[in-house]
Amino acid sequence: MNLTLELELTKALPVVPGISIRYLWPMVDYLVVGFGLAGVSFCETLAQQGKTFMVVSDASQTASQVAAGTYNPVILKRFTMAWDAVEQLRYALPFYKGLETKLGVHLNYKMPVYRRFASIEEQNMWFRAADQEGLQAFLSLDLKTNTNTAIDAPFGYGEVLKTGRIDCPVLLEAYRRHLIEKNAFLFQPFDFDAFTIHNGHVSYKEVHARNVVFCEGYGLHKNPYFNYLPLTGTKGEYLTIKVPLLKIGHAIKASIFCMPLPTADHYLVGATYKWKDKTNTPTAAVRSELQEKLEHFLKCDYEVVDHTAGIRPTVVDRRPLVGKHPVYGQLHVLNGFGSRGVLVGPTAAKILLRHIEADETIPQEMDIQRFTKKYYPDLL
Repeated sequence: MNLTLELELTKALPVVPGISIRYLWPMVDYLVVGFGLAGVSFCETLAQQGKTFMVVSDASQTASQVAAGTYNPVILKRFTMAWDAVEQLRYALPFYKGLETKLGVHLNYKMPVYRRFASIEEQNMWFRAADQEGLQAFLSLDLKTNTNTAIDAPFGYGEVLKTGRIDCPVLLEAYRRHLIEKNAFLFQPFDFDAFTIHNGHVSYKEVHARNVVFCEGYGLHKNPYFNYLPLTGTKGEYLTIKVPLLKIGHAIKASIFCMPLPTADHYLVGATYKWKDKTNTPTAAVRSELQEKLEHFLKCDYEVVDHTAGIRPTVVDRRPLVGKHPVYGQLHVLNGFGSRGVLVGPTAAKILLRHIEADETIPQEMDIQRFTKKYYPDLL
């Protein structure tokens, strides 16, 4: 630490018993709180721009760890494009390719999604949607006939193109190891009693940063600075099954999805959307629900080998939460990705960093200012 910065910190910080100013961390550009898809996306965006940062996170939020990790720009319930999905996809795929190279891991498993039709009417809806501008590049006009005896799909499938899966557990673990090697990761719950806002920077225990970005997922509801934001949270549960007879290389989307995993004969099945239960604990009732829906189209024996759950950070208007605190200019939030974190994360991280560093405007749909009028009316 240089002498000038040491003197500045000595003046700015309160005396903390047992901590010598001589051993404080140097000032970093960013303190990042939370380490799911939002945290990783922002950290990598910082690294690309040569910014210094420190991450503080524990394992309390599991949504990204258990997420399916699919990237699919089409909402298959209504055959419509997801919000801003084309631009998000265009930016996200090179982003993850760069991470594969940087971390030396395989993350992107490209695979089509087969939408199982429940009726002739659904087939007709599909073909009408496939003629619409924007959807033409993603909805194949070639009806897929089912030939797999392990699957019941008498009306066939529609194929969604340019889709795949990012292996979120591998990404999170590889990036965490990368940060630990760089002495840039503190594995601990974030203690707001040890967090102080100063004039021009923030401090957390021995760490000092010019800005802090909260990427806490559903944990944001415990954040005293951002818990006014309407983050509702939906619980999702997933099964991992072993099915030696299935042998498919594509995902099947029906009332739930069934997706092949890298381990031979293993598939991920999910997911549920529960609004009241806010725990990360898998439940027997949801396991039965998932199995009942799975057995509606899977017609062979299988074994359940794992059952996981997590709380997705969902927002009342189904848009991300990105931006600066209305009172404290050093505090920022990156959250609210819902079930589309793989697609939304890289783009939202880029937008937030450009906003902080270059004062670029955040798109209105994701800017947290859309909630300022309700919660901080005196500021407008």
